[in-house]
Amino acid sequence: MKRLLIIAHAPSDNTQKMYQAVISGASDSRIENVEVVSLSPLETQPEHINSAHAIILGTTENLGYMAGLMKDVFDRCYYPCLEKNEGLPFAFYVRAGHDGTGTRRAIEGITTGMRWRLVQDPLICKGDFQAAFLDQCEELGMSMAASLEAGII
Repeated sequence: MKRLLIIAHAPSDNTQKMYQAVISGASDSRIENVEVVSLSPLETQPEHINSAHAIILGTTENLGYMAGLMKDVFDRCYYPCLEKNEGLPFAFYVRAGHDGTGTRRAIEGITTGMRWRLVQDPLICKGDFQAAFLDQCEELGMSMAASLEAGII
């Protein structure tokens, strides 16, 4: 059984719906050999990351950067995880009020330092909230879990 870890900062009703959509997609009944573990940033510990076979990160864009709680995950887990999961496949989504550029750059910079492997284009959900964001998040979760199960990532 492979483990897909979903770590998301979801402070609002809409971001909570996005988070649940990712979980729902990853937990699709057709995907049988993937355990989905979902945690808030505050719950996430280095052992969760080190035991994952793939990760999906979700964050809001705050002042042109990732949410502080998501940055806290990296601050606490960087060294305990460094060199223990090089090549770890990951994807991420951003709920961006603006364009998500700074958030994307920050996540890509930190994960490059950790030597993780981005396996899908980042999902940047920008502007006013749209119902389509939920479908996109569900697709992201399903794609990651199905790819992990199939050994593609």
